[in-house]
Order: sequence, then C-alpha cells, then structure tokens
Amino acid sequence: MSLDAYSPPQVAERVEAFGIAKAHAPLLGTVMLGVLAGGFIGLGGLYYTVVTTSETTWHLLAGGLVFSTGYMLAILAGAEVFTSNNLLTMAWASRRLSGRRLLRNWSLVLVANGVGAAGLAALFTLSGLPAAQDGAVGTRAVEMAVDRAALPWMQAFFLGVLGNLFVCLAVWVSMAGRSVTDKVVGTVLPLSALGALGLEHVAASLYFIPRGLMVAWLVPEAAAGLPPVALAGAAVHIVAVTLGNIVGGSLMVALVYYVIYLRPGSDRSNRDIPG
Repeated sequence: MSLDAYSPPQVAERVEAFGIAKAHAPLLGTVMLGVLAGGFIGLGGLYYTVVTTSETTWHLLAGGLVFSTGYMLAILAGAEVFTSNNLLTMAWASRRLSGRRLLRNWSLVLVANGVGAAGLAALFTLSGLPAAQDGAVGTRAVEMAVDRAALPWMQAFFLGVLGNLFVCLAVWVSMAGRSVTDKVVGTVLPLSALGALGLEHVAASLYFIPRGLMVAWLVPEAAAGLPPVALAGAAVHIVAVTLGNIVGGSLMVALVYYVIYLRPGSDRSNRDIPG
C-alpha cells in the first residue's frame, strides 16, 4: 500500500465510482444506512448540546476523555469486555455462532469483568487514595455509587442503550484502523461520550458500585453526610444497564449491520453453526 495521497484526477475517479455504487445500491441497504447517518449526526448533536450547555460543562468533556482511557486500553491490549462482545450477535445472526456459544461468552466475560473491576476497587480503597485531596476523592467515589444505585430502572436502561451504542460504534471504527494511531484517533471521541454524557456501561458500573461500597465500609469518614448505597438499587441498576447495553450493542449496531451487509443470500449464510 502506498502512503502517498491520491492525486486530484484519482480522487475524481474514486468519487465517480463511489457515486455509481451508491446509486445502484439495494433499496433496503440504502434506507438503513440513511437511518444510521441520521442517528450518527444526532449522536454528535447530543454530545455538542451537553458540552456547550454552560462553561462549567467543559469539565465533563475532560472527564469523558480521561474515562475513554480504560476502553482504549481494552481495545488496544486485546481485552474481553462484555459490552463490545455484544457485537458477537452479528456472527450469531449469520449462523456462524450458536446461541449457546454466544450466551456462554457473554456470561463468562461479564462475570470476569466484575471480578477484575471489584479487584481494582479493592486496590483503590486499600491504597489510601480515598483520602486524596483532603478526602474529596473518597467522597466522590461514594457519591458515584449512590447516584447509580438511585437511578430509576427505565432511566438506567436507556442510558445503557446509549452507552453501548457509542461503545460498539467505537469498536466498529477501531476495527477499520490498521495502526494504533488509526484506532485511537477514530475511537477516542465516541468513547469519551460515555463519561461526558453520563451514559451507563455495565463493566464501569461493576467498578463504581463495589468501589463506593468498599470506601463507605472501610473509610466511613468519606461517606459522612451521604445516603447509604442501596444494595437493592445497585442490583437493579446492574440488570437494567446490562439489558440496555445488549439492546444498544447487539440490536442497534450488530444486527443492523448484519441486515445491511451479511443477511441471507451472501456466501456465509449457509455455513453450519459451530459448537
């Protein structure tokens, strides 16, 4: 592959060929891609609206960019995250993956994510970091857990839908990149939306909620004046966000792209289901 830019005549030829291909595309694919484009523009508008509401919201953008570090590490280091694994639904729809294998992967990865997140929460709590900034870090950790446990079920569900919509689109973009730079540049803004917009992601909740509980138990002064983390509310939150993440990633990304690109009639549609 050449790294040289295309010349103007080459660009003209590519645009012409691209236009012919678009004009002859099947009706269903054209309509669905148009719907996706409208939604994508809307996601950008959603992000813009929140970040520009007032000058003080710029810290949300900074927080979102910092939060994206975690998922960026998972993508670049090849880790398994339940939310991005919702994209496996495409292979299931193509009959290249059985439902049993799909659910097995989701179950194992979700539990493993919870173990890793809780382990890091314990390290945080025992490290003395909750006392940082005169105890403000510990108080903030408890507040984040309290807020999540208090979210109404429906709100948590739809925040989960939006959260994994951004995540799975970021993973989709990352898979188009050939280098680390490609992947970082293409995914950092979609991933930063999770923190900046306050969206929900079950792997993150499996860290935030146990961390808040641990800090409240082991560093009680950090929780002074705050309501307790409601255990029932925390359980409801995890279930609601998990279901929302599945809808956002599996239905709104994986299955949509399956219908557009891999629906029956392709060479892959007649293969046997493994396992």
